[in-house]
This record gives sequence, structure tokens and C-alpha cells, in this order.
Amino acid sequence: MNGLFKDDRFAHYNAAGFRQDLVAGITVGIVAIPLGMAFAIASGVKPEYGLYTTIIAGFLVALFGGSRYQVAGPTGAFIPILLAIVLQYGYEDLLIAGFLAGIFLLIMSVLGVSQLIQFVPRSVTIGFTAGIAVIIFSGQIANFFGLTDVKKFEYFHQNMLELWRQAHTFNSNSIILALVGFATIIVITKFAPRVPVLLVALLVPTLLSVVIFNGRVETIGTAFGGIPSALPPFQLPQLTFEKILYLWQPALIIAALGAIESLLSTVVADEMTHTKHNAKRELFGQGIANMITPLFGGIPATGAIARTATNIRSGGVSPMSSIIQSVFVLLFVVLLGPYASYIPLAAMAPILMYVSWNMVSRQAFIQMGTVKTGDAVVLWVTFLLTIFVDLTTAVQVGILLAAVFFLKKMIGELRFTKQKPTEAELLQFGQGLTKYVIAGPLFFGTAKRFEDEFPQWLEGDVLMLHMSRVSAIDATGEAAIASLIDRAEAEGIRVIIKQLPLEQRSLLKRSGLYEKVGQDNFYNA
Repeated sequence: MNGLFKDDRFAHYNAAGFRQDLVAGITVGIVAIPLGMAFAIASGVKPEYGLYTTIIAGFLVALFGGSRYQVAGPTGAFIPILLAIVLQYGYEDLLIAGFLAGIFLLIMSVLGVSQLIQFVPRSVTIGFTAGIAVIIFSGQIANFFGLTDVKKFEYFHQNMLELWRQAHTFNSNSIILALVGFATIIVITKFAPRVPVLLVALLVPTLLSVVIFNGRVETIGTAFGGIPSALPPFQLPQLTFEKILYLWQPALIIAALGAIESLLSTVVADEMTHTKHNAKRELFGQGIANMITPLFGGIPATGAIARTATNIRSGGVSPMSSIIQSVFVLLFVVLLGPYASYIPLAAMAPILMYVSWNMVSRQAFIQMGTVKTGDAVVLWVTFLLTIFVDLTTAVQVGILLAAVFFLKKMIGELRFTKQKPTEAELLQFGQGLTKYVIAGPLFFGTAKRFEDEFPQWLEGDVLMLHMSRVSAIDATGEAAIASLIDRAEAEGIRVIIKQLPLEQRSLLKRSGLYEKVGQDNFYNA
């Protein structure tokens, strides 16, 4: 619990800081409005649920989180997993899964699981992020071309086949609007980078749709019935023991992905601002947000890297900027929500395609994926499993593969070298002294090699093991040493252990092997 409730993010806050946060909050809010709706639609739910998530989660993470700059809300990383949950379980159960994910995040916070997130290999992170980007991009093809009667399926290949079957239903008006949206994004990012590109890319096709293509393209209004101008009423989830057993796995995946994404976002913020976040408190804030947001119909949320970076570049200095963002989006819902029904779905497509393109660290993917190493295998397997199976399987297999390659590498790190004893060693232990230098980790992955090697070492009266470069010993490695001692004793050979690191010696003392070897047989000269 240490550090969980410590909060100095508003230290020395003043009126000048508030003015900076006001500008940053409005800027981020402008970006968050189209993204919130687009991410919700892509996740298989109504667009207003993305806005509710932006409002509530953004406010609560700012209030209870561990970063000065973090902006939370719906993100692209969640799209495949949320869509899969909606297709398999339904929207109501998605809310319960989100609530349970919040509980898991609170538990992670208290247990200090944030420290374990750093052990997720970069090859796995890059792989599943690229896979998610492909799913988001391909998921917008139907809206881009204005296809009708397109059914959503759980697997990528099923969705691609469905798009092919419905290709004849394309709408040329939708294609024109989507191309206008793309052109708007390209022009603004190149010639006016300070302009809120996503909002403009949403407004221009919408205005064009209203003026020229009214009634000839599908809109938020025709597809979802428009957006209410108020937050939904508070409603507790129908949480039963059966539901918990039914939904704990998807909830855990949401929590794990949310933790990874949030902490990655805070690390990016730290690098941009030369500050340091409180990881435990950040997961605590994410947990609170994901427990409360479903009570108002919102979907799972996490730290949003792009919006957090926008917040920093816009001058935000404290969590107040994210709070202002939430208030700004709330005002949009209350004052302008009904007008969002005019937004064509074709205008959403280029926005999400643009977001998915920017999600991928393309240079890192190419560099890591084209080199013949274990990391490349992990990257490609994680990437392909994310696309063709699901994110859960991809992450599990990716981490398992990374662990196997790591173990294989560590096994190769253990080395045995026969070395000529020094004059001092021969003088002290006699001319029958045989000396071997052992370097590397002696653990469950290398213990078998150690046991296979040591019979050939038993050739004199005394065997010296120089172990100053043994980096680690676990219980299996300790058992291998004990086996060597027993074998040597049976053949009347004394075993001397030289310069064993203090940490490894402490392990032997705790296990009782130190006494078995005997203090006189530890040599430090």
C-alpha cells in the first residue's frame, strides 16, 4: 500500500497552470469526441457509450491516477477484445466484464503487479499492437465502401469473406465521403499540423453529406438512432456468482491489457516531460474508473497514448487538463449530442484507419521482424495470432515463446572451463587438484547440463569449482551441486568451492547445503 495514496500532482498549482490546462483540456476534448464515438462503433456498441467512457473514465483517472498528464478513455487497443466479447456475450455482459476488470486492476494495484508489466517482452507488445491495428483498419472497410448487410464475426478470415460476399453492395457516395475524409487528414497533417485534424476530418465529410448526399449514406442516426443529450441513469450490474465464473477470463484480459496500455502511456508521458509517475496509484485510478464507468453504460477504458501526448504538447501541466477534457465532452453531449446523428459512418472510417496506421511502431516492427532471431519469431507469431485467433491467445503464446527462447539463451550462457591451478592453490590443496571455472546461471534450465558434465571432472583427489561468475542459482541448481558433492564423496574426492558470490552463498546457507559442503571447503583467495 506504500505510496498508493500519496499524491503531489497538484503541488504548486496556480492560476497560470489552470490557464494552460484549460487550453490543453479543450484541445484534447476536441480530439476525444470523434475518437470516442469511432472506438465505440468499432467495438460493436453505440457511439454514445464511447463518449460516456471518455467523460467518466477521463475524470476519474485524472482524480485518482498516478500521472500528471494521463488522459484515459476508450482506445483502439481494446477494439478487438471488446468486439469479441460483445459478439460472444452481448453488451450487458460487456459492462459486467468491465466492472470485474476494474476490480482486477485494483487488486493489481494493491499487489504491486505494475512491477511485473515491465517483463512483457517488447516483441510481444509490438506484435499484438500491430495485429490490433490490422483488425481496426480492416474493420473499417465496410464503412469506407458503404457496404450493407455486413455481419460481424469473431474471426478475421470470416469477416474478410463476409466483406467479399457483400462487395457488390458498395455505395459510391460513401466512398467519396471517405476519400474526402482521408484527403482532409493528409492536407491538415502536412500543412496545418496544429489544427485538430480528426475533428475537421469528421466535420468536412459530415457537412458534405448533409448538403449533397443527405439520405443517400448511412449515418449514426440511421444506424444507431442518434445520441441522447444526457448521461444515462446510474445502474448497478446484475452481478451473480454464475456471471463471475462466466466472465472472469475476458475481464482479466481487459484488466491486463488495460494495465499494460496505461503504464506504457505513463512511461511515454514521463519521457516527454522528464517526470515520474506513480505506477501503483495509476492502476488504482484505472481500477476505480473501470468499476464506475460501466454503471453509466460506458465501455472499458485505459490510458490513451495519443491523447496523453496531445495533452502534453498542448501545454497541460496537471490532471486538471483531463478533468476539463471530460467537462468539455460532457457539454458536447448535452448541447450538441443530437446533431451527431448526421455524421456518416463513412466519415468514421478514415479516422480509425488513420489511428490504426499510427498505432504501429513500423520501424521497430521491420527492424525486429526481419532479423533471424527468437524475437522475430515471437513478434510474427504474436502478430499473426492476434489477427487470426484472438488477443488472449496471442499474448499467452507470445510470452511463452519469449520465455522458451530466453531459457534457450540462458542454457547457452552456462560455461565450464578446465583451468590450470595456481601455485598457491596447489600448495594448499596438493598436486591432485583439478580446477574448473563455472560461469553463467545454474538453474532448472541448465542443471541437466551441469549434471551431465561433472562426472568427467572427478579425476583427482580434490575438485575445485571456481564460481565467482555464477550469476544465479535456484533450487534445481542447488540440487545439482548437492548431487555433485554426493558423487565426489562416494569416490573419496574433496570438493572446494571458490569465490562463490555472497548472494548465492546465502541461498546455500538457507537450504542447508552450506553445512553439507563444510565451511572449510569454501575458498575465497
